[in-house]
Amino acid sequence: MRTAAFLSPWLIGFSVFFAYPLLSTVYFSFTKYDGFRPPAFNGLDNWTYLFTDYPLFWPAMRNTLWLVAVVVTCRTLFGLGVGLLITKIRTGTGLFRTLFYLPYLAPPVAATLAFVFLLNPGTGPVNVLLEDVGLPAPGWFTDPDWSKPALTMLALWGIGDLMVIFMAALLDVPKEQYEAAALDGAGAWQRFRHVTLPNISPIVLFAVVTGVIQVMQYYTQPLVAGKVAAGVIGGSGQQFEPGYPAKTTLTLPQIVYNAGFQRFDYGTACAVALVLFALSMAFTALLMRRRGGLIGAGE
Repeated sequence: MRTAAFLSPWLIGFSVFFAYPLLSTVYFSFTKYDGFRPPAFNGLDNWTYLFTDYPLFWPAMRNTLWLVAVVVTCRTLFGLGVGLLITKIRTGTGLFRTLFYLPYLAPPVAATLAFVFLLNPGTGPVNVLLEDVGLPAPGWFTDPDWSKPALTMLALWGIGDLMVIFMAALLDVPKEQYEAAALDGAGAWQRFRHVTLPNISPIVLFAVVTGVIQVMQYYTQPLVAGKVAAGVIGGSGQQFEPGYPAKTTLTLPQIVYNAGFQRFDYGTACAVALVLFALSMAFTALLMRRRGGLIGAGE
């Protein structure tokens, strides 16, 4: 009884904020529910519609998986690279830490708006500079081939969180191991592979797992970028089908909102939410299953 009493705050929180919403989502995914009338059981109709007839689902699935593969990989490598760079700088470390961390503090909407205007294909300073040096100027958020790379650049710009995490891990690597490796004749790459990487591999795993979960919930940046690039920046009364241009910025969280709050099809929205949940669990389980190989890398 005493153990249950101590566990009761966690049990209440788990039941109210996780178990009940999850079970409700599963239930509503098998019903026809518009938020006004009582839900009516309709079997697998929502799931059939989602996988066969909903025109936004598969583009959103492809985009989300692309972002998971590319953005998570690039952010992890870039964050590790910046962390390594700053730990090697002798002077001005505090200034560089601040400069790299400040973009992470920018609100997502403001950061996305700034990036869209910087990458404006007609008047943006980035394309003006590229044209001045004789390089091709992409369409960025207005070009289906460049919209997701532009989102990746935006994600890399706000790398401050991973930089701080990797810096803390790198500074915690025992210096004695570096000295022993240097005495054995190990070069810079060998010291990184056999000393640095094994020590920080749990942090790399943490960065990858949390990165996958964050990107699976990627909503604000692609939606705002698509709306601004399409010229839809007004308020109420304007209808906007997410995914501009050509559904390349469409993600699964966007179609949860689209199905539930624009089409009032809460059953399909719950089905999409469960797909997101299943994908997040599958990616996390796969990464945790392979954690032994990652943590032991380079040993």
